[in-house]
Amino acid sequence: MEDYSALLQPIQLPNGLQLNNRFVLSPMTTNSSTKEGHITDEDLRYAERRAHSAALQVTGAAYIEPYGQLFEYGFNIQDDACIPGLKKVAQAMKKEGNKAIIQLAHAGRFSNQAILNYGQVYGPSPMTLHSPIKHEVLEMSQEKIQEVIQQYADATSRAIQAGFDGVEISIAQRLLLQTFLSTFSNQRHDKYGVDSLENRTRFCLEVMSAVQQVIDEEAPEGFILGYRATPEETRGSDLGYTVDEFNQHLDWVMEVADIQYLAIASWGRHIYQNTTRTPGENFGRRVNQVVYEHLNGRIPMIASGGINSVETALDALQNADMVGMSSPFVTEPDFVSKLKEGHPEQINLHVQPEEFDALAIPHAAFKDIVKMMDYGEGLKKQTRDELRKLEQNYDE
Repeated sequence: MEDYSALLQPIQLPNGLQLNNRFVLSPMTTNSSTKEGHITDEDLRYAERRAHSAALQVTGAAYIEPYGQLFEYGFNIQDDACIPGLKKVAQAMKKEGNKAIIQLAHAGRFSNQAILNYGQVYGPSPMTLHSPIKHEVLEMSQEKIQEVIQQYADATSRAIQAGFDGVEISIAQRLLLQTFLSTFSNQRHDKYGVDSLENRTRFCLEVMSAVQQVIDEEAPEGFILGYRATPEETRGSDLGYTVDEFNQHLDWVMEVADIQYLAIASWGRHIYQNTTRTPGENFGRRVNQVVYEHLNGRIPMIASGGINSVETALDALQNADMVGMSSPFVTEPDFVSKLKEGHPEQINLHVQPEEFDALAIPHAAFKDIVKMMDYGEGLKKQTRDELRKLEQNYDE
């Protein structure tokens, strides 16, 4: 049996807060909120059942405006009406003393729900696309960019009022901020445009600066600002941005915002094992290793993607300080507890329908999410098929 004690060691964030172990409950939208994006009792039961699961816990993406909504039945943080429900979520997540983070997100041109609702979405540059239906991508004016920056700031204020321990800003997985960094998506030629890395990074830096200002003015001591990102964008052998560009971008982010951790995220299988396609001395090395070495201990780094066992967690920890899991905590919220008790052999990621209530899995859940589980294969197909059956309950 491998020595897994490294996964159970405490870790201190730069702001002095100590976390009890190296596990992170990574963002997972359950699609169990109302159509209007308000919290339900099933949301709360799900969160409370997992309150002990990891030292650091991050909600699924909370959308900051309707045009930024990624998934139907996700929850919003777009106005003050959401605060009472979010307070209950924060309390449920923190019940066992772990830290509760809310992810603030704008899906931009990949806002699937906005496409279906409005037939158009916002992005860096104009496009006509055909999936899931024919729709237009509207180029964001500089006025619209400033509006979204303010929406991030306002959402941060609401998260503080709701009692979360922190907020996480994501530029991962083709969300709006990431598409400005990408030369695939960004074809504009103004100060937010494609002509230089400084310009492509500007929108993100202005968001992070605005969020940091709200934290400085309103948040209690020890409030956590997290950052989730995809360190390299690839289409075959083509690069939307390189890992070297990402590392430079990360340095600039750390100059304007006091981020307490970096979480690595992307699409695909076994993400934590991805190797870089950036030409030069780092080509073929693990992306996580390149970024981890660049950080050089300045902030903790969280690896995620394909981590669903003790063995993969230990492997990922070779180039990270913490490990993030999402779908494994759906079916095995007691993963870490069983590890602490010395019974890793009892960890079971499969689930039967009769166990759903005990696991507080919502009656209608994971609409469109199981397709992403299929892509990542964090759970076995038999288990994914059991969760897939819950989609039919939305008709009720």
